[in-house]
Amino acid sequence: MSAVRRASLKRALRWLGALAGLVALLSGWLVAHSWAPDRTVAELSARWAPPPSQFIALQGMQVHLRDEGRRDDPQPIVLIHGTSASLHTWEGWRASLRDTRRVISMDLPAFGLTGPAPDGDYSIERYSGFVLALLDHLALRQVVLGGNSPGGEVAWNVALAAPQRVSRLILVDAGGFPLRPQSVPLGFRLARLPPVNRVMANLLPRALIESSVRNVFGEPDRVTAGLVDRYYELTLRQGNRAALPLRFAQLRSDDPRGRLRKLAQPALILRGGRDRLIPPSDGAAFAAAIAGSRLLVFDDLGDVPQEEDAPRTVAAVRRFIEP
Repeated sequence: MSAVRRASLKRALRWLGALAGLVALLSGWLVAHSWAPDRTVAELSARWAPPPSQFIALQGMQVHLRDEGRRDDPQPIVLIHGTSASLHTWEGWRASLRDTRRVISMDLPAFGLTGPAPDGDYSIERYSGFVLALLDHLALRQVVLGGNSPGGEVAWNVALAAPQRVSRLILVDAGGFPLRPQSVPLGFRLARLPPVNRVMANLLPRALIESSVRNVFGEPDRVTAGLVDRYYELTLRQGNRAALPLRFAQLRSDDPRGRLRKLAQPALILRGGRDRLIPPSDGAAFAAAIAGSRLLVFDDLGDVPQEEDAPRTVAAVRRFIEP
């Protein structure tokens, strides 16, 4: 080997050594700043489950629940959150409605403080059965049932499975049609990648959660640090990160129009005009399929309009449920 080639090889090796050192340094920095092992319910409850939160034993889980308002309400309002959310997403609605109505919300299996289901079943049928079991546990004969995003899909499936239990439906950017997202939150995309979601068992950059929450808001600047804290910390609840890929793997992808036409309950369909996860056109499809339903679009809001602008959206709910 010539002297020139030996010198070139030495320079290349030095560059490779420097690059390897930089990669190691960056990896160490990432781990140091993103290390986030699971947290126990006990660790999280002080901040995220103060009164009126309670935990009830149901289907092998300790379900995080809030049950507020008039105990004599003949048709309590039951609210179901969406993917990676929690009962806190309904805080604005609960605060507005609880003076005159009984309002119930819960953390679904795989999310919030309820955590993973023992059997790992996150199908829509399983979620519907969970909600009906909760109604039985609380001795609720008939309710007004509302849901957001996939929680909306759960709500209308409960209404199909047990129509006598649901007097009215409130579908807030509800899911159920095959997904055609304009933009998927980065956290959701990573949860679908097996090598990455295993790494995320102990690593979770807070910036990843912030990016994902901002993605589902119509006006991202409305996302506060406290809001990001809540989504971030509840994602760390033991078992939630491992359950999310299972939930995604069990999503339905068929056309629901035939089933939606069987719904007989009055339905209010609320949509965010800037929903990039579930397109606003799905709202028109729901309205066309559910006879007598009402469609209301909030042009400036996204996938969680009840959280982004609670006063404006709950006003529409009041008009729908009050005589």
